[in-house]
Amino acid sequence: MLKIGSTLILEPTDGQTEHKYKCKVADIFPNRIHIDYPVNMETGKIVFLLNGMQFKASFVGKDHSLYLFDTEVTGKIKQPIPLVVLSYPGERELIRIQRRQYVRVEANEDIAIHPFNGEFSPFTTITSDISAGGAAVVLPYKIKGLEPGMKVETWLVLHMRSGDIHHLNIPSKIVRIFKQEHSPVEKVSLQFLDMTQQERLLLIRYSFEKQLEKRQKGIDEE
Repeated sequence: MLKIGSTLILEPTDGQTEHKYKCKVADIFPNRIHIDYPVNMETGKIVFLLNGMQFKASFVGKDHSLYLFDTEVTGKIKQPIPLVVLSYPGERELIRIQRRQYVRVEANEDIAIHPFNGEFSPFTTITSDISAGGAAVVLPYKIKGLEPGMKVETWLVLHMRSGDIHHLNIPSKIVRIFKQEHSPVEKVSLQFLDMTQQERLLLIRYSFEKQLEKRQKGIDEE
């Protein structure tokens, strides 16, 4: 669960700001936490928060699950170092998102796959689906040397609804190589390994955006 030293990601809930802020937990109390002054993850600059500002907060626990909670800036303290005070609902109110709960969405994004030890020739391809835990990719014709259990290095491009483009470099493991029924195309199922909290949150946000796009498309077609 949340502990002193945990990295916390704050996302404003005002619906107008898309920036994310990163901070460290300095102290924990039953109904509040103290954090250092957060840094804008895009600009790297320190952010000064005002009392009453509301956020969605998230962190990764020891079990590698993602935990979410709502919070609000309730004050500042200056001793022994300047800190921000946030409301904290307690462990019982945390929302836990496990790996198996990650939503898998259909998505065609560019991805490059490289070996760690020269087992195969590096190649570029596209994904067929993506989740915060992994992806399925189309295996180009004549690519040989991939085996289940093999660790690879991946470079994934994500196009967000905002127009932002993100490039992720994530170590991955080949789970299986398969063909879908009635299709000659081979695919590789990848499990993402050693992701940062920021990368995991970005993939979750991407998946939700794709779900929303699909839902809106369905409404438009009706």
